[in-house]
Amino acid sequence: MKLQSAYIYFVEGSTATHADIEDVKAKFARYIDMTGKTGQQLGWSYADAAFPYTLEEREEGKGSWFLLKGKDPNMYKAIVVGVGSTEVNGQEKHYIQISLPESATHGDKNKANEYCRYLARDYKAELHLFNNRIQYFQPRKP
Repeated sequence: MKLQSAYIYFVEGSTATHADIEDVKAKFARYIDMTGKTGQQLGWSYADAAFPYTLEEREEGKGSWFLLKGKDPNMYKAIVVGVGSTEVNGQEKHYIQISLPESATHGDKNKANEYCRYLARDYKAELHLFNNRIQYFQPRKP
């Protein structure tokens, strides 16, 4: 299975040095709550359009990743969300990884980009997108 991945790196200036899988789940719960409130204000079920997934935690990924499974399989299949760390220049660098399996749709990729930006903005982190472009959300000195 070939995955496409985007990474949210915790860097100097981020609101946290790392995140565990429960932190990321809490961010998604907050996102669902916020979009639900927006939908109430607009008078339609915006939350269903903004988050068309169910959150599934598999036994083999317990504590390291979870699956966002699409509610409508014609439009959305799946997104995998995980946490990890790597060593760069002798320093441990923590990240959140958002991956699209080979079966992912264009809708999945659009939603994954949206969720990446939401998480990166919330954590004030550095986002490495699927197309290898980088977006900086951390405060940077001129």
